[in-house]
Amino acid sequence: MTVQPHPSLQPYADAWTHSIEAISELVLPLTEGEWNRATPCPGWSVRDVVSHVIGIECEQLGDPRPIHTLPRDLRHVVDEFTRYMEVQVDVRRHHTAPEMTSELEYTIIRRSRQLRNEKRDPDTMVRGPLGDQVTLEHALRLRAFDVWIHEQDLRAALGVPGNWDSPGAYVARDILLAGLPKVVAKGAGAPANSAVVIDVHGPVEFLRTVRVDAQGRGTVDGTPSLGPAVTLTTDWETYVRLAAGRVRAGAVADRVKVEGDAELAEAILAHFAVTP
Repeated sequence: MTVQPHPSLQPYADAWTHSIEAISELVLPLTEGEWNRATPCPGWSVRDVVSHVIGIECEQLGDPRPIHTLPRDLRHVVDEFTRYMEVQVDVRRHHTAPEMTSELEYTIIRRSRQLRNEKRDPDTMVRGPLGDQVTLEHALRLRAFDVWIHEQDLRAALGVPGNWDSPGAYVARDILLAGLPKVVAKGAGAPANSAVVIDVHGPVEFLRTVRVDAQGRGTVDGTPSLGPAVTLTTDWETYVRLAAGRVRAGAVADRVKVEGDAELAEAILAHFAVTP
């Protein structure tokens, strides 16, 4: 399947295609019972994750949102954002496996056609999450990120690891790294004029330094720091799970090596999740 929009959209279109087709392959052979397996995504089963992916892609296509009242006993629905996201999920909670796979397939076909025929400029304003206006490029980058993260949720639930270094992984790396300055400077309250080094190894490798300036603002760059307050070393999978809010730091303490100020490191890890 070839998708050829504007050159700056191409990497995101390719990453999205790779991940959503992987999701389709993962769920096609599932039995009814396997659709109910819990995923690392709080409160969501395999069916719920696929419902979310279908629902958001339908919104990107311009389909009207379902008119649906949520039950009151969903503990993972805690604010406007999670309530918004839950509608597309809850409306499909009783759909059968064949209904799920056929709707997913049809949605992929429609979205692939839309992307293939995309003639708009990447700066065109389009509908984003919660109905916000975002650029077309930003919207597609978010979709590439979201489907890759949810592909990993499904792989974890089904015991089929893979694609940790697929195109979507690199989109995810850049989005998760963009959230690091806020984690360190604002969330953890790292002191002014300090630096924190994040060293990640595995299928996707990088070393980044978050620097907090005299005003307490954080920035991230790829140059090493000579005297960081904290150095955190971990593997790519653990980094993703922490940054995507799929696991708490205490549960993966054996996979994160901490050097330097232990109190600051604990605060950073406590605020590490940058996705809702």
